[in-house]
Amino acid sequence: MRFPSVLRFFRGALLALSAAALPAAAEVVGDEIVVGTVSDLSGPIALLGVPVRDGMLMRFDELNAAGGVHGRKIRLVVEDAGYDPKRAVLAARKLVQRDRAFAFIANMGTPVVMATMPIIVDAGRLHLFPFSPHRATYEPLHPLKFQNFAPYQDYMEAATRHMLSTQGYERTCLLYQDDDYGLEVMKGVEKGLAANGRELVERTSYKRGATDLSSQIARLRAARCDFVVLATVVRETVAAMAEARKIGWEVDMLVTASGYSAQTHELGGEAVEGLYGVSVLPHPYAEGANSQLAAWIERYRARFKAEPNVWSVMGYTLADLFVRTAEATGPALTVEAFARTLEGMEFTRDYFGSPSYRFTPQDHLGNRYGRLAQIRNGRWELITDYLQ
Repeated sequence: MRFPSVLRFFRGALLALSAAALPAAAEVVGDEIVVGTVSDLSGPIALLGVPVRDGMLMRFDELNAAGGVHGRKIRLVVEDAGYDPKRAVLAARKLVQRDRAFAFIANMGTPVVMATMPIIVDAGRLHLFPFSPHRATYEPLHPLKFQNFAPYQDYMEAATRHMLSTQGYERTCLLYQDDDYGLEVMKGVEKGLAANGRELVERTSYKRGATDLSSQIARLRAARCDFVVLATVVRETVAAMAEARKIGWEVDMLVTASGYSAQTHELGGEAVEGLYGVSVLPHPYAEGANSQLAAWIERYRARFKAEPNVWSVMGYTLADLFVRTAEATGPALTVEAFARTLEGMEFTRDYFGSPSYRFTPQDHLGNRYGRLAQIRNGRWELITDYLQ
C-alpha cells in the first residue's frame, strides 16, 4: 500500500471514530442546523465578541430568510465565556450535550480555544475558524479542525522582519499577554529578529484583563527600546500607548491583528496615532466603500443600530464560509461529508477585501499572510500588501 493511501485510510478512520462519538449530532436529519460558538460578550474582549456574533447572526438571518441550506434553517447558539477558560469548558459541554451543535464556529480567544478544542473534536464536532491563530488549531492535521486566520508566529515573523528592514530599529522589545496568545506572538517576533541577527532586548507580560500597564511601560522605557511589539487586545493596546504618551515616550509600537480594530482609535484617540497593526482584512469604513460594501454597511446599521467594524466583517464572512460549504455538501449533511467538501473549497477575494482561502486534504489552514496598517488621522490605512 502506498503512503498516500495509508494516510487517507488513517485520516478516514479517525474521522469515522470521532463522528461516531455522538451519532445524533454527526448527521443533520431534521430541518435545523445548530451552530455553536463560545464567545466573550461580557469580559475583556467583549469589544470583539459582540460584533463577531452580530456579523454571524446577520449572515445566518439572511440565509434563513431565503429558505436556508437545502431547506434547513441555521440556528446560532452563543455561549458567553467572558474570556475565561473554565467557563468556556462548561459552555462547550453544554453546546455539545444539550444543544447538539453540529459545528463550532469562531470560538473566541486563544486560552478559551485551547481549553475547549479537545472537548469539541473528541465529541466528533467540527471545530471551524476559531479566533486564535495558534498552530494547534490546524496542526497536527485533524479531520475536524480547520483554520483560516494566519498564524501568530507566521505573520508576526513577517511583520517584524519588514519593520526592522524598513525602519532600522536597533532595540526591539515585547509587551505580551501571559498566556498561549502572548507566547505564540513571542515566538514569531523572535524568529523575525533572528532573521536580522537580533534578539529581544526586553520583554514583559501582563495578566488577562489588566488595565494598569504603567509598570510594564516603565520597564520597557528603561530598557531604551526603540520599537515595541504588542501582544495585546484592544483595551490593553490603548492602555499601553496611552501610558507611553503620558510619560512622554514616543516609541513606535506594532500590535497583532487582535488589536487591529476601529475601536482602538475610537477609544485611544490621539494617544494611538501612528500605531502599526497587522490586518487580516480592511476595516469597513463607509467613506470610500465600494457599492457592495456600502450596501452591506447599511444593512448592518439597520439590523443592529450600530456601525460595523472589522470584527463584524469577520463574523459575517466566517458564517458565509460555513453556508457555502454546507450548500456545496448537499442535502445529506454529515460531519464527514462537510469536512471532505471543505477540503476541496477555494474562496476568492471578496468585496470586503478578504484574502483568498483554500483548504486541501493535506492542509487545513486557509491563509498564512497578513498586511501592515497604521493609524493615520484617526483611521487605519493599509501600508503593505500581504507579507510573506
